[in-house]
Amino acid sequence: MSTPEFIKVNPQVEKFIALIELNRPKELNALNRQLMAEVRDALKVLDEDDNVRAIILTGGEKVFAAGADIKQMANATAIDMFNIDQFSTWDQIKKTKKPIIAAVSGFALGGGCELAMICDMIIASETAKFGQPEIKIGTMPGAGGTQRLTRAIGKVRAMEMVLTGKFISAEEALNAGLINKIVPVELLYTETVKLAKEIAKQSPVAIKLAKESVNNAFNSTLEEGLLFERKNFYLTFASEDQKEGMAAFVEKREPDFKGK
Repeated sequence: MSTPEFIKVNPQVEKFIALIELNRPKELNALNRQLMAEVRDALKVLDEDDNVRAIILTGGEKVFAAGADIKQMANATAIDMFNIDQFSTWDQIKKTKKPIIAAVSGFALGGGCELAMICDMIIASETAKFGQPEIKIGTMPGAGGTQRLTRAIGKVRAMEMVLTGKFISAEEALNAGLINKIVPVELLYTETVKLAKEIAKQSPVAIKLAKESVNNAFNSTLEEGLLFERKNFYLTFASEDQKEGMAAFVEKREPDFKGK
């Protein structure tokens, strides 16, 4: 992977934990196509790195991402947007097998909110604001905002946010089920790493299969989801991690998972 311009990547910010930080501070981390491609490429590399078990995605303490880079789209035609196919980048990000935790402070709006929602968990600071304000500039969410937001907080709340462009606070997001936890700004990194460490100490094999199963719940009927879960459960018994985990439980010691 070439040196990225708009993100910073640390593959070992803590043991087994990688960090991706959006880095367009003057533009409030607006998501242009190059930045999103850099995030996609970084995630692909980290997903294939055996020394990484959990990934944190953040914009820093001031802002997560204030939206898409409107300057890149303002004069585009429908055919231009179709040919650019920028959402294929988002589809590739969605395929990341390892868990991604968004650490959100300040604005997570439009594409920024959609990027946070494509992650598996969200830890937010007290300053976080979430919203899909695309309606105010004559368009609508296009990177999953109408779909993931509705699944996260329900139809009527999502409808109000999408049709009015209103923002919600971290507290409102927590009450609606959009985020996992609210922390003070100065503790955002620490608390996110704490969650990542809890995940990273588990079996990497089981974590990937469990993430896949939870995500599948949104794309299938209950019966299909149960069948998918059951198959992944059986598959864990082909791993060395399962043998180690159960042996450690019986022997009353901590397991030493190898991801095999």
